Amino acid sequence: MANKFLEDLKNKILIGDGAMGTMLYSHGVDRCFEELNLSKPNDVQHVHEAYIQAGANLIQTNTYGANDIKLSRYGLEDEIRQINKQAVSIAKKAAANSAYVFGTIGGVRSFKKSAHSNDEIKRNFREQLFILLNEDVDGILLETYYDLEEMKAVLQIARKETNKPIIANVSLHEAGVLQDGTSLRDGFLTLEELGANVVGLNCRLGPYHMIQSLEEVPIPKETYLSVFPNSSLPAMNEGRLVYESDESYFKESALKFREQGVRLIGGCCGTTPNHIKAMAEAVADLAPITDKHVRIPKNNIVTVSSDHSEDLPPLQDIVLQKRSVIVELDPPKKLGMTKFLDGAQALHDAGIDALTLADNSLASPRISNLAAGILAKEKTGARTLIHITCRDRNLIGLQSHLMGLHSLGMSDVLAITGDPSKIGDFPGATSVYDVSSFDLISLIKQFNEGVSYSGKPLGDKTNFSVAAAFNPNVRHLDKAVVRLEKKIAHGADYFISQPLYSNQQIIDVYEETRNLKAPIYIGIMPLTSSRNAEFIHNEIPGIKLSDSIRKTMAAAGTDKEQARLEGLAIAKDLIDTAFDLFNGIYLITPFLQYDLTVELTNYIHEKEKQRAERKITHV
Repeated sequence: MANKFLEDLKNKILIGDGAMGTMLYSHGVDRCFEELNLSKPNDVQHVHEAYIQAGANLIQTNTYGANDIKLSRYGLEDEIRQINKQAVSIAKKAAANSAYVFGTIGGVRSFKKSAHSNDEIKRNFREQLFILLNEDVDGILLETYYDLEEMKAVLQIARKETNKPIIANVSLHEAGVLQDGTSLRDGFLTLEELGANVVGLNCRLGPYHMIQSLEEVPIPKETYLSVFPNSSLPAMNEGRLVYESDESYFKESALKFREQGVRLIGGCCGTTPNHIKAMAEAVADLAPITDKHVRIPKNNIVTVSSDHSEDLPPLQDIVLQKRSVIVELDPPKKLGMTKFLDGAQALHDAGIDALTLADNSLASPRISNLAAGILAKEKTGARTLIHITCRDRNLIGLQSHLMGLHSLGMSDVLAITGDPSKIGDFPGATSVYDVSSFDLISLIKQFNEGVSYSGKPLGDKTNFSVAAAFNPNVRHLDKAVVRLEKKIAHGADYFISQPLYSNQQIIDVYEETRNLKAPIYIGIMPLTSSRNAEFIHNEIPGIKLSDSIRKTMAAAGTDKEQARLEGLAIAKDLIDTAFDLFNGIYLITPFLQYDLTVELTNYIHEKEKQRAERKITHV
């Protein structure tokens, strides 16, 4: 079977399975999944069979964390051999020679600074590897390795001990880059040199970023490519991580993976047999791609100028009195502030009322938004609005942060929960959540009274203007409005919404919120490409685009200028609807492409000028 697997990959595209944990979790299982090989073998077998029926040519043993380091957390370290042996037996029974059975061994380190030494990891790996090989699996699948050094260490051991096929799947730090800064291209070359038969990606990211990353990787000559994407970015729902993704999106993504030369396509977190079936149908009978154009990333170089601003009224007062535009410009993910500051200057010159800075959006580390805000204020004169999440700081850190903001003269803040850390660049990081967004709003207002969380005097009163987040992309808008009322009761001065992509939705939001006491800035983010549109539609929780918008962006194809124009046209159409209903417009800058939000800011100001001229004419 082992030699046949590589022969099959040479001639066609194979389909892997999807998430085991997601399926078991959906049936109410909330404990060590690997232990179920012993206590509920039929449940595990049924998951394998469902993936095979969906079209999987390869299934993985339920052994991702079946090693000493991870099983010891559950007191199961003495069951390692039996759990792994039983996992292979279950998978083989389910496959019945109709699918390849690969023994899966997951990475230990979630980020580089791990408490586990290389020697400990090697001992841990050898034990599990030998058990799986003794059970005669068809190959070994190494998956979810964030640390390239760990992957190199275990891959060398595996290659030395067996001639069976080895699949080496790493997890990206960000699109195209591994945890230690190594490019994906170089990482794959290293794994190929160490003997991997298949190199690829799995976990953390959905199809969008994996396709983007593979565009910078040539098709290997001696190995094959694999991808096992998550179904989407997860959302937090009643304390549980929930994945949402349309299976048709995975069908389209499978075709795009084929274009990048991928030979083995499966799924990771959040994927189900329906996702696997969609991908299997998409590439059925299609020959693999053997050559492609490789995209070379470019660096942008810009210049900086400076100015200074004077104190202004709170934004909640400004937006009640006149048209107000605020713009989000995220701090950079890498060191270097030139482009960010150039964008801040351009937006300030365009006449925005505030520059908003996210707090490590999508749980990915960026340059501190406080540092970026101070620099933007000093270098460009822009008024800055700092986002504060409950995710990254405990109650002590939040209070310290608020005191620091006040001391630096930063009075505009947005209090939000924050995306769960699991979806970010460091899945091993923990989410704090000592307080909810409601509690954070109350805490900030308590600071305005000169009192700390514990009731102790601060020695002075802060003067924070507190914005709160509004997510209108929900099934029941009336329930979302109830949350807004609750936030107002906790002290929210005004709201900033997530981006909307429907004129009717903007109208519905107006009708539902027109009686609220606090004003709303309606969020609008220009699309940059069809790929960007599909990512937002399929992988960002809660946001769905209309078929007409997706078709419009798709029609632009790979023409970047046409896609830019279409994205701006869609945004301007949404602004036209929002213009007569809301005084506040919140523009979100995609990928630091501030030229888009500058143009939209100018568009809003021109509309306001034309309205004023019409009023004068009528008078």
